[in-house]
Amino acid sequence: MSLDAAFLDALAALAAVRPDEPLSRHTTIGIGGPADALISATTADQLAAVLDLCQAAGVSVFVLGSGSNIVVGDGGIRGLTIANGTAAQTEPRRLDQESERYLVRVEAGASFALTARRLAAAGLEGLEWACGIPGTVGGAVVYNAGAYGGCLADVLERIGVWDEATGVVEYAKQALGLVYRGSAFTRGLMQGRVVLWAEFALWPGDAAALRARIADYDSRRLKAQPRGRNAGSFFKNPPGRPAWKLIEAVGLRGYRLGGAALSAKHCNFLINNGDATAADVVGLTRLAQGRVRDQFGLELETEVSLVGEGFGDG
Repeated sequence: MSLDAAFLDALAALAAVRPDEPLSRHTTIGIGGPADALISATTADQLAAVLDLCQAAGVSVFVLGSGSNIVVGDGGIRGLTIANGTAAQTEPRRLDQESERYLVRVEAGASFALTARRLAAAGLEGLEWACGIPGTVGGAVVYNAGAYGGCLADVLERIGVWDEATGVVEYAKQALGLVYRGSAFTRGLMQGRVVLWAEFALWPGDAAALRARIADYDSRRLKAQPRGRNAGSFFKNPPGRPAWKLIEAVGLRGYRLGGAALSAKHCNFLINNGDATAADVVGLTRLAQGRVRDQFGLELETEVSLVGEGFGDG
């Protein structure tokens, strides 16, 4: 998509614009071709203004959070990519007079892990399991993020979204169709909508006990997960069958294709060894899916999203 000068000038009045920005610089796996243009939004009002401008100009939009849980194609992303840096957080307030729970609203670009740590340090319980999830609050909503037996659906109360037809609207969590690592967003039922903020309902807890729990999670994660450039857990776990066990059973622990490899430490992490391409990732993904299908009759679904253009023939 060609972005004309008038549109780029209007964008530049809102924030600095970077044309042909390599998205490998903005993803945790370090893969991805250029965005036609990239702009960073640091407040919810600024984000909504950029979205309004794109809507009026007919320009397609991709909203990028922390760059985890995605692989961008080698051809990049057309239209405008918005790096969502919104991160404001409200003070806790009681859900209602009868409830012991407290509501906290956090903007969608905030680090989900840092949010969890801050709330636990403030003595609020319910999100501490997210202390190591490498994504944003908005991404956590979209994918119903979870770890260590907890998930976002347990504590989410409502979200605010920008809607291309009606502006800013709110949705209760019951309207989001939250399931294991998925939602109405991942099923394509929220087209033209972007998460602006989320509200969590949390319980009073003991800050020292919560810190100890987080320390335990940190220790377990460091022992189990690889350190290299990756997008997080790559495949969803089929019911009752951890994906890593299936991948190990078909002989792919540590297997390398081009610059991509299934980690020898935890083979449900796909690692960029330094020169991986999106085509390498797709090839390795299809190899794992094919072997698991042939040996176990199970379909491995990706937890990581493939976005943009240029994934090769796989």
